[in-house]
Amino acid sequence: SCHLAFLSHPVFEMILNPHYSPSLLSFKPNGRCNFNKNRRTQITTFNNGRQRSDSSPTLEESNESLSESLMPDSLCPRRLCSCGRRNFIEALGTTLFPISPSTASDSHPDPTQDMLKRVHPPRPDWYEELYASVLDTGTKSYEAEIAGYKSQLFTNLKGKAKEVLEIGIGTGPNLKYYAGDDGVRVFGIDPNRKMEKYARAAAVAAGLPPTNFKFTQAVAEALPLSDASIDAVVGTLVLCSVKDVDMTLKEVRRVLKPGGLYLFVEHVAAKDGTILRFVQGVLDPLQQTVSDGCHLTRKTGKYISEAGFSDVDINMAFLSTASLINPHVYGIAHK
Repeated sequence: SCHLAFLSHPVFEMILNPHYSPSLLSFKPNGRCNFNKNRRTQITTFNNGRQRSDSSPTLEESNESLSESLMPDSLCPRRLCSCGRRNFIEALGTTLFPISPSTASDSHPDPTQDMLKRVHPPRPDWYEELYASVLDTGTKSYEAEIAGYKSQLFTNLKGKAKEVLEIGIGTGPNLKYYAGDDGVRVFGIDPNRKMEKYARAAAVAAGLPPTNFKFTQAVAEALPLSDASIDAVVGTLVLCSVKDVDMTLKEVRRVLKPGGLYLFVEHVAAKDGTILRFVQGVLDPLQQTVSDGCHLTRKTGKYISEAGFSDVDINMAFLSTASLINPHVYGIAHK
């Protein structure tokens, strides 16, 4: 959820791309890159037609080949960088989900809550409520366009993942993808406690039983879960706004069971030297301020590729409804 409403003004579109036409989105996809014998990263790029081939040596070169001469059709991103949060509720939750037992005491504070305070200091209630409300109502166009990519990813969980953790769950836009998957239990975390009511409403709309959805205020750098306890971790537009990407990915690997899956959708920096990359650099400080820490210039695909997963399949795409936060990487990493 990375969203700057004022950037939808036509002036920004003319500055970034005065000669834009839909034909600019006709680009050639790239392919696979092996980092070592034991960790394979497959890179595939997609345009709106979802063409595919296998021929790219690095993720950065895939990004460059996509970004060159490509400008999205507007500068009005539809998402605010989502990172979800709130205290996990009582003992019932602990019997249903593999929550790490708290060791908090007056002399030894809970490390999960300590990390929450350090990386996500408390915000005023009005700010967190406003942010959650805007995120809930201002991402419809983005979610409609990204739906095909997300549906493709979530089919990998059907009937296979019963315990799912979603980091940065936000208002719960992904919960509808669990509909019809009997028995799946979703544990969502987000540092913004105001996200909970929206996420719970989304869970009800998706048909998840109340006992199969839990929300807690926490950060991805310190997941309140036991080692090797989760079948799948889902994160969409999260790594742009965490304080420590490496620590977050280390935590994802820690809580995954052997063979577990990490599903991700993230926006990344455009190619160096392009107008879009220049604008991202200029607006990055403002984006971090108004979008709860979201960075426009992170090379998140590289972080994921080098995080130590046994196998990583990374795809890339440009979205017309998310021009400032283009391109996107999405895919699956295997523990």
